[in-house]
Amino acid sequence: MKIQVSASNPSSFGSDILIVPVFEGELAKISGLEKLQSDIKLASNKEDFNGKKGQSLVLYTQGKIGSYKLLLMGLGERKLLNNYQFRTTIAKAANSSLNLKVQKVGIFIPVVLFSTFEAKILGQAVTEAVILSTYRFKRYKSEEFHKEEREIEEVYILTSPAKISAVSEGIHLGEIFSKATIEARDLVNEPSSLVTPSFLAQRAVNIGKESEGAVKVTVYGYDEIKKMKMEAFLGVSRGSDEEPKFIVLTYKPKRATKKIVIVGKGITFDTGGLSIKSSEHMETMKMDMSGAATVLGVMQALRYLDIKVEIVGLVGACENMPSGKALKPGDILRAMNGKTIEVLNTDAEGRLTLADALSYAVKLKPDAIIELATLTGACMIALGQEIAGMWGNDKKLIDGIKEASDIVGEKVWEMPLEEEYKELIKSDVSDLKNIQTGRYGGAITAALFLAEFVGKTPWVHLDIAGPAFEEKSTPLVPRGGAGFGVRTILEYLLKE
Repeated sequence: MKIQVSASNPSSFGSDILIVPVFEGELAKISGLEKLQSDIKLASNKEDFNGKKGQSLVLYTQGKIGSYKLLLMGLGERKLLNNYQFRTTIAKAANSSLNLKVQKVGIFIPVVLFSTFEAKILGQAVTEAVILSTYRFKRYKSEEFHKEEREIEEVYILTSPAKISAVSEGIHLGEIFSKATIEARDLVNEPSSLVTPSFLAQRAVNIGKESEGAVKVTVYGYDEIKKMKMEAFLGVSRGSDEEPKFIVLTYKPKRATKKIVIVGKGITFDTGGLSIKSSEHMETMKMDMSGAATVLGVMQALRYLDIKVEIVGLVGACENMPSGKALKPGDILRAMNGKTIEVLNTDAEGRLTLADALSYAVKLKPDAIIELATLTGACMIALGQEIAGMWGNDKKLIDGIKEASDIVGEKVWEMPLEEEYKELIKSDVSDLKNIQTGRYGGAITAALFLAEFVGKTPWVHLDIAGPAFEEKSTPLVPRGGAGFGVRTILEYLLKE
């Protein structure tokens, strides 16, 4: 798909379909479509379309303008529009265009939108919405499927001449962000029979090669992990025949101003171990390495961006499987930082692997740690499937991540790191236990557990259990891996 910007008048621009977003009650204010005003008024009255959020209206233009069809998309009230809603609207329009099997699409950006968003942000938002909404994971589809499908080939963003440069810059950024997100989505959507710890490690190595030296990659196997005393990580991997891999990716520009470490949970398949999951809860557990996929997506994009910060990506990759060698409830593990952990539930395994990954991160003396994990069902119960929970120990870092997430349209909500709840993860026989006492506050106690391994280093924990994988297709994400967090982190890094 080729996306570019054009200063063409929407009435003369030729395409299979022209998409025009409109605010509620402002149909009469659409400039450039005067030749269709009577048709728009007639159709909108007939279909009760007035630009409300979620509404759409398709018109055949009958040759009155250059495009064959016109698709009006309701944005809702102007004062309520945010980045996420705008992206969702464009995504719905892109999906409609895909279903109509059109090949050339025009998207007109009315002047009124520039009073709500900067031109660069609009260009980026449209680009990401179009690319990511029309993404399909189809590697395993038959040839018959490929014969029947049609893809959008060209997308033109129509804007005023004064905004061309800024919108073009946004398109460029949106393409980089989208490619990185698709990298993560593909990794999550592949079956776990392919995406093993060794596969993730090899993909990291390939990212290093593709970066032409910008990203250095080191992969540690079992013996080296054992020498580093990552007993918590190795404990989780114990039940699997697949060798665990600890993956380190480093991007270090000249005159780097600071160092940021990004840590991703990398459980390539999670059965729950001996505390085994039900089949219903196990069927999507190939996605339990979504945090790792996000790390690799981010690292893949760095070579294309002018980021002045040293970035280190860390992934502890392993499977959580039941076997005669597997970790058992009641076992006690010692993490890399020396703290001991009583394992009461082997299905609370992600925090064990992260304990060692975070301990390793702290040894690098970074200015900040950003960590992502599909960690708790409790976070999904609290926030639903579309919102990631965020915990941290540094307000500036928390605010920076939230600001970045708002810009790229990924939903993040700050949650409390309640000190009093620490009592719930204290063990009678070790320093910590891997699940809390009682049923409640599980997402908070999981974050508190992780906090034990970062010390005073500025740190943010994103529990992406909900938004990492869509059980049902949404306008922006078809069913499957979402690549959640890639764009938020890249946006944050660009501001550093």
